[in-house]
Amino acid sequence: MATRFAEPMARLIDELRKLPGVGTKTAQRYAFHILRSSDSDATTLADSIRALKQHLHLCSICNNITDVDPCAYCTSPARNTHLICVVEEPTNINAIEKTRTYTGVYHVLHGTLSPVNGVGPEQLRLRNLWPRLAEAEELILATSPTVEGEATARYLLDDIRKTHPTLHISRIATGVPAGSDIEYADEVTMTRALEGRRDL
Repeated sequence: MATRFAEPMARLIDELRKLPGVGTKTAQRYAFHILRSSDSDATTLADSIRALKQHLHLCSICNNITDVDPCAYCTSPARNTHLICVVEEPTNINAIEKTRTYTGVYHVLHGTLSPVNGVGPEQLRLRNLWPRLAEAEELILATSPTVEGEATARYLLDDIRKTHPTLHISRIATGVPAGSDIEYADEVTMTRALEGRRDL
């Protein structure tokens, strides 16, 4: 017989289960941990979630998550705005920044092409990329080496070539293992992937 929880606990468990990688058992552990926490700890957690939603938004230039617009990467005088690295998610930026070798700027797609899941080009955040290409000298396609990541890189390459045939476009090297996500790449692997990028 399934365990029945009081309505507030059941609702919290249901909400926690919506988090990626959190199953029912983990959600229950989190919920009971929150229940056993002090009122101040629970309030701090709730306030942090509210502040996250209220104060963070997408950079109008690159789509990175930021509390100021444009974001720190787009406004930094130390960054090369003529070198644009296209990534799938904001978390991918951290993997690249850990290398301490990349000095360009970013463009975040917030996903990859996945026809099976109903994700086409119109679902990706591409609209603000096109104007940036006029000033770009190189575009690095740093999508993950998964089927979806490769399909996204191929789509971008083909589409950009139509309007910017002379733009230097490169792809990160296979220092990142095929089928993996660049978010989990270590500094050495990510550095080699950037340094060994190939022209497209």
